[in-house]
Amino acid sequence: VRSHAASDCQQAGYQHNADSNTDNKFQVLSLLRDLGLEQHYKEKLSLSKVLQIDEKAITDEPPKCKSDLAWYFLKKLMMVNVTARNVKCTSVGDSNCDAASEDIGLNLDHLLDGLTIDDTLNPLDIVTALFLCSDGFVQQEMALKMSMCQFSVPLLLPNCDTKQSTLMLWAMRDIVKKYRPQSLSESKGFIEEQIVLSKIPMISFVRLGECSLSKSEMLNKVLSNSQQYHDTFVHREMECGDSSRRISNGMAEITWYLPCGNKNIDVFNEPVAVANLRGDIVSFETEYSFLCQTSAAVFVFFDNLDLDCRLLTNTQHSEKIFLVGSHQSKDFSLDALKKIATKMGLTNKNVIIKTKQKNDAEFIKGLRETVNNVIENTSVKMAIEQTADVAHELGILVDEDCPECQLGKKNADAITEKIQDTFKYKEEKLPLQGQIWKELTHLEKEEYRLREVGSENLEDYKASLKKKKRQLRKKQNSYDISDAMSCFVSAISSEKEKERRYFLKWLRINLDNLSREKLSDLREQYKKKCENSETKKEIKDIDRQLSSSSLGTEHFFREMGQLYEASVSLPEKHPSQIQLQQLPKLCAELLLDGFPLELVDGDSSNIPLRWVSDVLSQLHQLVHPKNKILVVTVLGVQSTGKSTLLNTMFGVQFAVSSGRCTRGAFMLLIRISEDVKKILNCDFLSSEHNIDTEGLKSPELAQLDDSYEHDNELATLVVGLSDITIINIAMENSTEMKDILQIVVHAFLRMKEVGKKPKCQFVHQNVSDVSAHEKNMRDRKLLLQQLNEMTQAAAKMERKEENKGFTDVMEYCPNTGNWYIPGLWNGNPPMAPVNAGYSEEVYKLKKKIIHILGKCESSANDISEEIESSVTN
Repeated sequence: VRSHAASDCQQAGYQHNADSNTDNKFQVLSLLRDLGLEQHYKEKLSLSKVLQIDEKAITDEPPKCKSDLAWYFLKKLMMVNVTARNVKCTSVGDSNCDAASEDIGLNLDHLLDGLTIDDTLNPLDIVTALFLCSDGFVQQEMALKMSMCQFSVPLLLPNCDTKQSTLMLWAMRDIVKKYRPQSLSESKGFIEEQIVLSKIPMISFVRLGECSLSKSEMLNKVLSNSQQYHDTFVHREMECGDSSRRISNGMAEITWYLPCGNKNIDVFNEPVAVANLRGDIVSFETEYSFLCQTSAAVFVFFDNLDLDCRLLTNTQHSEKIFLVGSHQSKDFSLDALKKIATKMGLTNKNVIIKTKQKNDAEFIKGLRETVNNVIENTSVKMAIEQTADVAHELGILVDEDCPECQLGKKNADAITEKIQDTFKYKEEKLPLQGQIWKELTHLEKEEYRLREVGSENLEDYKASLKKKKRQLRKKQNSYDISDAMSCFVSAISSEKEKERRYFLKWLRINLDNLSREKLSDLREQYKKKCENSETKKEIKDIDRQLSSSSLGTEHFFREMGQLYEASVSLPEKHPSQIQLQQLPKLCAELLLDGFPLELVDGDSSNIPLRWVSDVLSQLHQLVHPKNKILVVTVLGVQSTGKSTLLNTMFGVQFAVSSGRCTRGAFMLLIRISEDVKKILNCDFLSSEHNIDTEGLKSPELAQLDDSYEHDNELATLVVGLSDITIINIAMENSTEMKDILQIVVHAFLRMKEVGKKPKCQFVHQNVSDVSAHEKNMRDRKLLLQQLNEMTQAAAKMERKEENKGFTDVMEYCPNTGNWYIPGLWNGNPPMAPVNAGYSEEVYKLKKKIIHILGKCESSANDISEEIESSVTN
């Protein structure tokens, strides 16, 4: 009988687990169905899908049903809008508003009827669902944008379907932070590093049982200074924050407090990571154990300690535990607290109680002091990358363990681990883009300009130029392909798109880390040398090193272009030409995958014309030959927010800050959905180009004799390719502004020569006054007057004096062609979130640009022909 009873119990247990797993799976699938994400649980969302311009991306339509919520959140997040988490269907809000507007006299029961949250979804469930339904690259982009908004990001992502959490290490790889600890406040130095590599203490906050105190709200107050409160963590007093969580319990979120070096502003003088576990630790023992092993301290919020407290008493980390309770809770028991605290060997400093005599401000002050004491005295400092070992021991998955990611890392490491001296590495491993390419650049420009012909016979002079070019190409072909380039070409030749993407992302991450280290040392040397006025030569040498030590993925693609161009000069059946003829197609496929293509080599100010043309020809073959490509360009002075503007507008990934300045003009494709093709009045529009120039008036180039000519060439090229040009003005210096406008005017004038009259919009950044548009009417007239004067001067120089005004050479209206955009940050970085006003104004500009592009003629264009035309100009 006993045996049969045991067997029945066991069977009942198995049945309970099976039912539980079924319920969990139903919960996930049910929520995904509500959000319209069910198909993406297996077929993950890709970046090209998320970033494509569809009707939702350019309309102000609020979400009307649950299936709109995830897309609404994504749209806002990709534009780094801090209101992204305020997600509620308008039908829910409208019904309450309509009820409130009815004149029904006094009916308190009716008011209570309206208080329902059944039709709302918790923002944490939407975030969890999107992370579960996205590939690694979308997850990475989401984590980066959430971090910019100062939202917490998933550290451990739960999946109640599989009952297993995942450490989101890869998702956080792209997050780079700058901060200034107290030790560097005098020298004005700063630390810039990938956040997953930062060895800083982590403080975790968890909950045992039910808790009357809002842990997340308290955390937000601890992390906010008196001047600026920010909801880093979602809490129950936020919009939809009180909706029951369906799939996000078990998620551990993380954020970082990073000081700016000002004692009057900083909450903590040293950096600290803060983790927050959702749900009761009794239900999530593995996640709790992970936090105990990786944290410097764990703050446990509770109301009742009479419950099962074995998790507290059995832990080996009792010295890390801090108990946080509220004496005002009806479940609070001082006797139970004494019993547990004694058993754990805790002292008064490990127990924090909110009493009736303590208001929120005093309670938060005490909590903050305790945290600060831990930060200052702990020796437990573990980088997120190191926590992967703990995750593996506990059976927690790690997102970087997928085979494609590991292979990509292996191939990228094989290239970057050999880099010691960047300058020498480029000379040895990437020799074709060095001095030979610069000499070729000079010869190619001279072929067009013929400035140095002198008294020599013109045909003989042209022949001598061609001969010199052949000799230089022969010299290029004498080099064997380096092992680094062989590895690079082999890795991007993979037939699996995921492998290619992981390899290129790892390579970029590794190179950016190397650049940050190298440039940090050089900046320190530069600062020391500048203190001594007698070391001008040494300062100049360091300045040159700062310029030449830049190394990014664009240098490898540049070398690939030169390998191809050199091979084209060889006989048709030559092995090298056969071996390298597939390179343009490879690059075209990467362009379709969303990677940027360098059009202009910023170091030599030249276009590898054959390479770029063949890549774009391959692109035309990969997509429908009649598909139209529209081009948006941003022009402006270096480091004035051009890349950030484009990234915010289209959600793309032009490099913003990797410790180095990216030179040249880059092109990136964004897909257009079928519904927007109709809005743009274009039957064959497949994608839109965004070209980000390296920044005119670059200080690195300003030392060169031909820097002004370089700026003119670059502006002419990008304006020549553009359907619309955004001229970015974000400076106090009126001299620099005049310089940039003069360069732009010359470029537009040259376009008129080839029958092209581009459209343009002026963007004035860091202007936040609501009356800016009205107040600056006089300034806009003055700007047009300056543009007219510059046009006349440029027309005289170019001998095209029939052009009397700026509007003769381009389409521009002072009242509709100027945009005033507030500053990017709302407060003092590094803890400032992105300004909502910035995101909203950039969104309005995006809608205007789409509207202007809709008026463009819908004939197919060959961008490679336009490049040739611009080069000639």
